[in-house]
Amino acid sequence: MFKDGRKKQRKWLILWLIVTLFIFVMGISLGAASVSIDRIIPTLLGDGSFKESFVLFSVRLPRMFVLAAAGMALALAGAVLQGVTRNDLADPGMIGISAGAGVGITIFYLLVKGDLPHFAYVLPAVGFCSALLTALSIYFFSYQRNKGVHPVQFILVGVGVASALSGVMMVLISSAERSDVQFIAQWLAGNVWGTDWPFFWALVPWLVLGIPYIFYKANVLNVLAMTEQTAVGLGMNIGRERLRLLIVAVALAAAAVSITGGVAFIGLMAPHIAKQLVGPRYQFFLPLTLLIGASLLMLADTIGRVAIASATVPAGIVVAFIGAPYFLYLLRKNV
Repeated sequence: MFKDGRKKQRKWLILWLIVTLFIFVMGISLGAASVSIDRIIPTLLGDGSFKESFVLFSVRLPRMFVLAAAGMALALAGAVLQGVTRNDLADPGMIGISAGAGVGITIFYLLVKGDLPHFAYVLPAVGFCSALLTALSIYFFSYQRNKGVHPVQFILVGVGVASALSGVMMVLISSAERSDVQFIAQWLAGNVWGTDWPFFWALVPWLVLGIPYIFYKANVLNVLAMTEQTAVGLGMNIGRERLRLLIVAVALAAAAVSITGGVAFIGLMAPHIAKQLVGPRYQFFLPLTLLIGASLLMLADTIGRVAIASATVPAGIVVAFIGAPYFLYLLRKNV
């Protein structure tokens, strides 16, 4: 059975890698500033014109790499949250983690007078601190003495905190200057604004630290997905493992949304699609989750850029159009 799972995993990894590369190439070649498909390889090899080189290396490649990295981080964070809470509907955007990061980023933006590009490497840390404070608050209010954290209560408290933080964002918008309101509104809509190389390199350390740790904890996540009695019977300290994995998930989600804005549903959809393809074992579906998360966010951004000729639809809105019906489907399936 394990060999069959590995075989199925390899097949879907290869297929989805091809899909991801196809979306990556389409993202480069479509849009107002783009490079035609037949000119991508020559330009990469140094035979492109000045315009082609500028568009490819300074506009399209950094944007697509940022989207891929952020999609991976959001997808992996969602997979961990679903395992930690034992709730298939868990997502960083729905339980308040993304909103917590957004409040921190917005306050930081107002303090530095909008000069965020010079703080590219600081933004993920700011988002992480505010999102971690949010997650610990949710953890505290859903904790019961002698019972620990109840997964369903954790989700409900998170939804409540997310609503409260949305109110905080409205207060910040109402008190901000007109030029600042536009950035906050775009962030809430999931408009990918950090599309230069520094923003990509700011995401890399979080992925380099977070991905191996979560892969290392795959067996722990498998056990946490079972009943609490089973986990305790296997000698696991449930509270400690949940808290550690929660912190890593918060770090990945906060780093991503600090660059991309309030993008939801990636962390919900990617793990579920991967599970349906290769099964529920974390060793099997986590690698596929990374590719699906990257491809979904790149596809959403590409659609948003080419759907309307005279305007750009934020990637967060495109993802919501896809994710909201999928969420309703999962809700109906799990009720």
